[in-house]
Amino acid sequence: MKIIFMGTPDFSVGTLEALIQAGHEITLVVSQPDKPKGRGHELAPTPVKLVAQRHGLKVFQPKKLRDPETIKVLEETPADVIVVIAFGQIVPAAVLHMKKYGCINVHGSLLPKYRGAAPIQWAVIDGEKESGVTIMQMDEGLDTGDMLLKKAVPLEDKETSGSLFDKLAELGASACVEALEKLEKGELKPEKQGESPTEYARMLTKDMGELDFTKSAAELERLIRGLNPWPSAYTKLGDKVLKIWAAEVCGRKDDKAACGEITEVAKDAFTVACGEGALRVTELQLQGKKRMDTGAFLRGYRLEAGSRLGK
Repeated sequence: MKIIFMGTPDFSVGTLEALIQAGHEITLVVSQPDKPKGRGHELAPTPVKLVAQRHGLKVFQPKKLRDPETIKVLEETPADVIVVIAFGQIVPAAVLHMKKYGCINVHGSLLPKYRGAAPIQWAVIDGEKESGVTIMQMDEGLDTGDMLLKKAVPLEDKETSGSLFDKLAELGASACVEALEKLEKGELKPEKQGESPTEYARMLTKDMGELDFTKSAAELERLIRGLNPWPSAYTKLGDKVLKIWAAEVCGRKDDKAACGEITEVAKDAFTVACGEGALRVTELQLQGKKRMDTGAFLRGYRLEAGSRLGK
């Protein structure tokens, strides 16, 4: 097939590579404009742009897809289908039906669950037992188009959004190649989605990571994994921010301890009382320090039972 590929972040890269390897002709790669990065604020290319350049592909970086000049470029580019994965802009109706097979999207959830911007993270935060990818025929709604192909994977007990991200990026790449092959052969049967059983998977914000120890330890442990690696879960230790990278749910030994109180300090971990149960913190990062396991932290920082985390 001749393909216009639309994608921007790391999650899109594997699919672009897989399409190239499968022998498809990528006639144009569309990615978001370069953005300033680092202390020098130098413009940094998107991950998809870097891959496209390495393969000698033509790259187009419009500010807005709906601009007439952008529409014209896409219209004049020969393609059978437009593949969209984590592009970062809403695809206008004029583009959705422009090519023979329309726009095909690789979405990081088992639709109709987790429509929206952060389906991978919310699957972890909500404690889902499985996730996956859906190859979808895009329409004018937000992740509401007909489903063409679905692939599922189980979530491990210690799954983070980062580890699930990697799994689904790889799964999405192979699923997209399979879907395009079947689409060209007429072997796919579009399936309507129906109503979503989950809330809209809204974008994450940094303030979501502040740990509220009045909540259950199980809920907080899932939040820690779901916000790893970004934006990360955190609390306060004294006047410094303490990021919590990994923790385990355990029983609460002291029923009189206040929520957020450190009830036990061991050699390689410390335990914090929660509204229900307790968290055994095993990996952390104190403000101004490197990320480390809790044992290494405790060898250089005196922490006592009875101390409080939080504001």
